[in-house]
Parts: sequence; C-alpha cells; structure tokens
Amino acid sequence: MNPEMICGPADGPTLLDAAGLASDPKRTERFTRSAYEILAELVGGGAALGWVEPPSPDEVAALLDDIVSAARAGDAALRAAHLDNRLVGLGYWRRYTRQTHRPHADLEKLAVDATVHGRGVGRALTAALIEDARTAGIEVLTLDVRGDNATALRLYRSLGFTEYGRLPDFVAVGEKRYDKVLCMLDLRR
Repeated sequence: MNPEMICGPADGPTLLDAAGLASDPKRTERFTRSAYEILAELVGGGAALGWVEPPSPDEVAALLDDIVSAARAGDAALRAAHLDNRLVGLGYWRRYTRQTHRPHADLEKLAVDATVHGRGVGRALTAALIEDARTAGIEVLTLDVRGDNATALRLYRSLGFTEYGRLPDFVAVGEKRYDKVLCMLDLRR
C-alpha cells in the first residue's frame, strides 16, 4: 500500500497525507481548488473555521502551501479525505513554534463537506491526525472549538479529548457571541 494513503472501510473515506497531496502538481491543484470550495461553502454557511467571511482562493492556497511546507519539516500534518475520488474533508495540526512547546501541537482546522456529514469522515480525519501526532512524537494535541458546535465536541470527546478551559462569549461573529472551548488529548499515556 502507498505509505501516504490510508484506505478506510469500503464505504468510508480514503485519506491522503501532505506527501501524497504534494506528489503530483495536478493533484495539488485539484486539492487546493476543492479545499477552497469546501471552506468557502462551510464558512459562508456560518461554520466556525476561523473566518467570518469565506476565505479567498489565494488565501486558502497560501494556507495549504504553508501547511505542506511545515509537514515536510516535521512541524505539521495534513490529511485529506476523499469519497468516490472527490475531496470531502481536510484537517491539519501544527507544532507550537516556541521552543518550550515543541512537543505539543494544535489541531487547527477540521472541515468536512456538509453533504457527507454522518459518514465518518470527521472521525477518520481526526483519528489519522491523532496517529500522525503520535508518530511525530507529539505529547499533547490541543484544539479549540466554538461552544455551539455540539457535533464537533461530541466527536472530539469520543476520541479522548477533554475540556481544559472555556472562554465565555470569546468568539465574536457580528453581534453574536460564543464560548471558545479548549480541549486536549494527552498522548503521553
């Protein structure tokens, strides 16, 4: 089996890592375009992915280039989920940059196409990213999630993440305010 590809169950997603995505310029171009479409659609629908307005194609391309470069250096991991040869989700983590925090990483983004919710894509992506973190020697994987995202919170808790803090009304989207929920997974155990 190709080392950058993990095949899920027969009806589950196929996952590629950064090396697999960057191995072919045409694949990279398709991935970048599809990632932009997913992120723009989700953010346009109100998803909590770090943008208030949908990102531009150039912004997504720069972000993905940065993550792929960091992954090559061992400072990040990127996973892309495909169903029927169509990108349906992506996620990544990055090491903390401060020298004293290098054994730790933050799961910064997990985005799944709304048309495939409930098919295990988010779980498969997150599980692969957790395994990538273990392999990279990450000791603690952290993330934050908007407090109203009950589906994401259930997923992360089911995979062993625990809440270690909450900032009430921290996330501002126009006049609305949401809690920022801080979660961690201790991989030292």
